[in-house]
Amino acid sequence: MVTTETAAPDLAELQRRAVERAAARAGGADQLRGHLVCDGLVRIFKTDGIEVVALQGLDLVVDQGELIAIVGASGSGKSTLLNILSGLDVPTAGIARVAGYDLLTMSARRRLRYRRHMVGFVWQQTGRNLLPYLTASENVELPMKLAGGRSARARRARARELLDMVGVGYCADRRPGQLSGGEQQRCAVAVSVANDPEVLFADEPTGELDEATAEDVFGALRTINAELGVTIVVVTHDHSVATQVSRTVAIRDGRTASEVRRTARVTDDGTTEVVAEEYAVLDRTGRMQLPAAFVEALSLRDRVRLNLEPDHVEVRSGESANGAQQESEGSQ
Repeated sequence: MVTTETAAPDLAELQRRAVERAAARAGGADQLRGHLVCDGLVRIFKTDGIEVVALQGLDLVVDQGELIAIVGASGSGKSTLLNILSGLDVPTAGIARVAGYDLLTMSARRRLRYRRHMVGFVWQQTGRNLLPYLTASENVELPMKLAGGRSARARRARARELLDMVGVGYCADRRPGQLSGGEQQRCAVAVSVANDPEVLFADEPTGELDEATAEDVFGALRTINAELGVTIVVVTHDHSVATQVSRTVAIRDGRTASEVRRTARVTDDGTTEVVAEEYAVLDRTGRMQLPAAFVEALSLRDRVRLNLEPDHVEVRSGESANGAQQESEGSQ
């Protein structure tokens, strides 16, 4: 599927700068790939003797400096994935690596270091991101103070720089109760990158905001991605947010089901357009999830027939094929 969408004039430039910053952090363009890797990731929860499989062999690779969105229905496993990658939960089986950290075998001490220095996190609820009795600047300074290694002057300067970067420098001396929801979330973005993490995870960061305010918050994430080269993974239900990233990954039933990749290009008349192409995801064993709309449109169920052609694979309803065969046999 190829569509054209209206894009901000500087979208291609922001993507280019993000790649440059990421390459600088990684030590060269040849070190960009595989910053975040999931291979056959499984997470099983046990409650009162009942097992719930939240992730069923999920595969995902995110390059350094990417800004991607993960979408999926409630219960699809996207929040479980985010909790594992951010170090808040431990996978049951499989491979999960972020910036060289093995999240399956990590010790408690190394996990604490990972969460404090390597990753940042932005919650959906604004009240979970900021301490109400500290100013915006003090909230940004707090993670740096806990990590140590910076003087009070350096912390203040860094906090002001980050608040300016996300567009809320004027809020530096205000407490959260004096800020709007959008301002609080942009401050939260600044807090999440205070210790210069390599990866930022955001769980529905615009879920409680109106469309215009959500655009401001997502603009802050794009700026952080472009200016600092931080890899950003956003879990969202917001379609307008999902269409503003170069790659959207859809999760269904605990597995990656499809991807939409977007590239910016300049047309013959000089305008910028975004070309979006949708792909089904094929795992290493050859399994693929057909889009739900395709399954419903053709009434596919139980089994299907596959025909290998020189340049494509045909998928046909197994029932219709069986029915045709039975009709043919009955007429003989």
